Amino acid sequence: MSHIRGKNTKIEVLVRSYLFRRGLRFRKNDKRYPGHPDIVLPKWRTMVFVNGCFWHMHEGCTKFSMPKSNVEFWTAKLVRNHDRDIRQHAELEAAGWKVLVVWECELSKARREETLDQLYRQIVGMDGTNPVNRGDDR
Repeated sequence: MSHIRGKNTKIEVLVRSYLFRRGLRFRKNDKRYPGHPDIVLPKWRTMVFVNGCFWHMHEGCTKFSMPKSNVEFWTAKLVRNHDRDIRQHAELEAAGWKVLVVWECELSKARREETLDQLYRQIVGMDGTNPVNRGDDR
C-alpha cells in the first residue's frame, strides 16, 4: 500500500499527455480547489478528476470489489472517499465549474481513444452541450 501514489499516476499522466497533445493547457493537482483536481482548465472553467475504480468506489465496475479482510475498516474508508467526492464535486459545480470524471476502467486499451476523445469534446463543448462561457479569464 505504501507504493500507491496520490498524484502523477499512470492514468493521470496518460490523460494529461493526451490533452496537452490536443492543444489544451492546464494546471495539475491544484490545491486551491476542493478535492485537489487532477487537471484544472481555467480557460474552459473545467476540472477533471482521474479516479481509480477501487479507491473511489466505481459502482458496477469489475475493478471495484470490497476487500474480504478487515471489512469494517475498508467499508468506512471507501464510503468516506465516495461521500467526500460527491460533496467536493457539488461545491465546485456551485462555484461555476464543470466537473468531469474519468474512471480507470475507461482507460483500458480497448476504450482509451474513445474515452479521451469524448473527454476532449466535453471540455471544449463539442459534445452537443453548450460550450462553457469563457469570459475574459483566458
